[in-house]
Amino acid sequence: MRDAFGREINYLRVSVTERCNLNCVYCGKEECAKRDSELTPGQIEKIVRAAAACGVTKVRLTGGEPLVRDDICEIARRIRGIPGIKTLSLTTNGVYLQKYAAALKAAGLDSVNVSLDSADGSTYRHLTGADVLHKVLDGIDAARAAGLSPIKLNAVLMKGVNDDGAGALIDLARTTPLDVRFIELMPFSDPGEDARLRVTGDALLRQFPFLTPTGQTEGTAVYYTAPGFSGRVGLISPVSKKFCAACNRIRLLSNGKIKPCIGYDTAYDVMPYLDNGERLAEAIAAIILKKPAGHDFEHTGPAHGLNKTGG
Repeated sequence: MRDAFGREINYLRVSVTERCNLNCVYCGKEECAKRDSELTPGQIEKIVRAAAACGVTKVRLTGGEPLVRDDICEIARRIRGIPGIKTLSLTTNGVYLQKYAAALKAAGLDSVNVSLDSADGSTYRHLTGADVLHKVLDGIDAARAAGLSPIKLNAVLMKGVNDDGAGALIDLARTTPLDVRFIELMPFSDPGEDARLRVTGDALLRQFPFLTPTGQTEGTAVYYTAPGFSGRVGLISPVSKKFCAACNRIRLLSNGKIKPCIGYDTAYDVMPYLDNGERLAEAIAAIILKKPAGHDFEHTGPAHGLNKTGG
């Protein structure tokens, strides 16, 4: 269905947990929700089914880290069985991806995004608080072997922290048929400090002038390539090149609330309607109509950390 600004809302991001097995420096330090406050697979299925009745065709499983849930394959299987859902994807830090890749593919998962902010072990350990880069790389290999496609690597660069590793990440797209995407740091902790650290897409293009446009824009990413590349480089610029006018998504949080925009704390509880599919669909439709025209990151940052956004 269309929202109040004429945008077709067909994409639901489902945060299955706020829990995570890493402690990334930009994520925010709030206490995460506990396991017993998370939606069950059956509850998630009911909400996604109602969202599909409102026109949602694409679902992405997010977190926190979705693979900390040992029932993640059941969740994927239930969603995949809902009429109208055409694509099912997942965003993960990749630490447990080797364990789950084949089973997720069998459950109906199509593609996977892996958060990878550095290809250097020492920098990765500093950013995430864990010495597990080898597990992430093994997980990417397992995802390829399982037939998950496309595989996209998401990196958030910060000046003086990991931006010197951008070239090594780009080299992964040179040698491997996957997408390496650079996402601008969003103001989820200290807006002023985040602005100082932010590496924009334009800055990357100046640094790597051999990247040329492919003419492909998929979702929020604009893609580039270079001679001899097996994959692509994507730039996602939510702050410097605001793309809210084309936003097609809403977010289901792990506590049963739906957030119409990542840039605001506003979220609406749909749990009271869980046992009435028609009323649940009506509630979701009403939330879609409340989706704002856009975020206000350029002036104020949200009052929550990244782990509260629902992926």
